[in-house]
Amino acid sequence: MNNLPDPFNLLPKSASKRYELKKTDVLFRQGEQVANLYFLISGEVTLSRYGLAGDEVIIHLAQPRETFAEAALFSKAYHCNAIATQDSELWKISKTAILKFAEGNPKFSMDLTARFARQIQQLRGQKELLAIRSATERVYIAINQGLLGHSIKQFASTIGLTHEVVYRALTELVKENRMIKKGRGHYSLPIDKSDTL
Repeated sequence: MNNLPDPFNLLPKSASKRYELKKTDVLFRQGEQVANLYFLISGEVTLSRYGLAGDEVIIHLAQPRETFAEAALFSKAYHCNAIATQDSELWKISKTAILKFAEGNPKFSMDLTARFARQIQQLRGQKELLAIRSATERVYIAINQGLLGHSIKQFASTIGLTHEVVYRALTELVKENRMIKKGRGHYSLPIDKSDTL
C-alpha cells in the first residue's frame, strides 16, 4: 500500500517513488521536460514563475495531502518552478505510467477526471477571492478558507497582495476583534461561542 490518494492508489507500485526535499531544494524548473506529477506527504512546495515585469508570481502553495503539477500531465515541459519552502516528503508519480494506465482503465480515468474537476472548482473559488477589492475583506475571507500557512509573504502572494498590505489588513482585523494575534505571523479567528452551545 503506497498511501496515495484516489485514484493514484490504483496505479502499479512501480509508478510512484517516495522522495525527500530539503528547504530551498528545487524539484523542477520551468521549461524542464515533464516526468512526474507529485503528491505532497509533508512540508510545503511553492510553484512559481516570473511575470513579464520580472516579478515572481506564486501560482500555488502545495500543502500536505495535495497533488500538484497536474497540468503538466498533458504538457512536454513544466510551466513553473517548484521549490521546497520547508523540508518536505512527497511521492513522484510517473506521467508515463498515469497515461498508460488511464488508457485501459475507465474507472481510473473517470476518478482522475473527477479529481481534476474538483481542483478546478477550488481554483475558481480562489479567483473569486482575488476579485474582492477590499484588502481587509480579502485577507479575512482567505484566512477563513485556511489559506494562511507559515509565511505572511507567501500568503500575500497567494491572494494577490503585498505583504505590507496584508500586515495592515491584519492589524485592522485585530483592532475590529475579527482576528486574534497569537504571535508574530500567527493569527486565528475568534471562537464563536454560539458554535459551542
